[in-house]
Amino acid sequence: MNEPRWLDDRESRMWRAFYEMRRHLDRVIERQLAETGLSSADYDLLSPLSEAPPGGLRARDLGNLVGWDRSRLSHQIRRMEQRGLLIRRECPTDARGTVIDLTQAGRAAIEAAAPGHVDNVRRHFVDLLSPEEVDTMTAIATRVLDRATDRPAPETAERE
Repeated sequence: MNEPRWLDDRESRMWRAFYEMRRHLDRVIERQLAETGLSSADYDLLSPLSEAPPGGLRARDLGNLVGWDRSRLSHQIRRMEQRGLLIRRECPTDARGTVIDLTQAGRAAIEAAAPGHVDNVRRHFVDLLSPEEVDTMTAIATRVLDRATDRPAPETAERE
C-alpha cells in the first residue's frame, strides 16, 4: 500500500481555510433562505426552474443541472409539491418522462428569496474578490469540478 501524500503546512492552511469558508457560506445562505421559508435544496431546484423555458424541465434534466441522483431529486420534488411550490406532470413527448414546473407559489417564493440570496453571495464572497480573483476562482472551481465529476476539461472537449 502506498503512503499517502500528506499535505504540507501551506497546503493544509489553504485546505482548512477553504473548508471553513465553504461551511461559513453554507450557514449564511441557509440562514437567509430559511428567513424566506426555503431551504438550500428548495432554492437549488427553484432557481433553474425559474430560468427554464415555459413548460418546465424534464426531471432528468433538472437532476443533471443540480447534480442530484434520481432518489434525492424525487424526494425533494415530492416535498416541494406537498408545499405547493412545484407541479409534476407527464412529459408530452415521452410517456416515461416527467416534467417539473413552478407553481405560482413556487415562482413567488424564488422571487422573494433571490434578492436576499444574491445580496449574501455578493456581500460574503463576490464583492471581496478582485476581477482577476473572480477569474482565478472560476478557473479553479471548473478544474476541481471537472476532476470530481469526471467531465473532460473544456479544452479537451473542444479538440475531440
